[in-house]
Amino acid sequence: MIFLRRVAGLSCRDGVRSSDIREELRVEPLLLHFERSQLRCFGHAHPGGDPGRPRTRGEIISLGWLGKILVSPRRSIRGADFLCFQQARAVGLKGTFRAFLSSKLQDLYTIVHRSDRDSSPIVNLKDQALFRSWESLFGDDASKIRENVPIYSFDGRDILRDSAWPEKMVWHGSSKKGHRQTDNYCETWRAGDRAVTGLASSLKSGHLLQQTSSSCSASYIVLCIENALTSQSKK
Repeated sequence: MIFLRRVAGLSCRDGVRSSDIREELRVEPLLLHFERSQLRCFGHAHPGGDPGRPRTRGEIISLGWLGKILVSPRRSIRGADFLCFQQARAVGLKGTFRAFLSSKLQDLYTIVHRSDRDSSPIVNLKDQALFRSWESLFGDDASKIRENVPIYSFDGRDILRDSAWPEKMVWHGSSKKGHRQTDNYCETWRAGDRAVTGLASSLKSGHLLQQTSSSCSASYIVLCIENALTSQSKK
């Protein structure tokens, strides 16, 4: 834990709880690690799921959506990450999925491994290309979602056609360059009141990092991005 405090630039005198530091650094406690390991073993043995085709590391990165609101006083960045992981495993995906959100101590841009940021296309859950690369999502010249290519939920719904989300907005809490915006990420994705704000983007614009400040009481979408590829992401 001393190491994590140093990484966060904190000391015991700062009075920050260990659980808060682990959460903001997206480091899971030991019991959660065991639970993930059990889910992983179950996923390899599960007879269901889409068999898909084998993938090698660095080939493609998948982007999906949870199809539910995560911003509330009972949620957090760690809770969002775990739901992304859990829902991906439930449909047989073996890559590591995390929430498309900046947190207090991590920028959205750094979620995907450095070696994969410019070499791996971003695809939907049916392996259709959405973006040239992770790098292409960021900056003033950011790419748009490719026309007529849907973003699917883990249960197979098309985000732009699903009537449950009429506003077609996604949370991200980041600048155009993928840097965390500490005054605009719903108090580390815990707050759900009208007075607090977070940055979101309209999918109708074609961009994932449009800079729209919205009330955290809004029911917007949370995307999940595959940040680590395995030798076989789908079974």
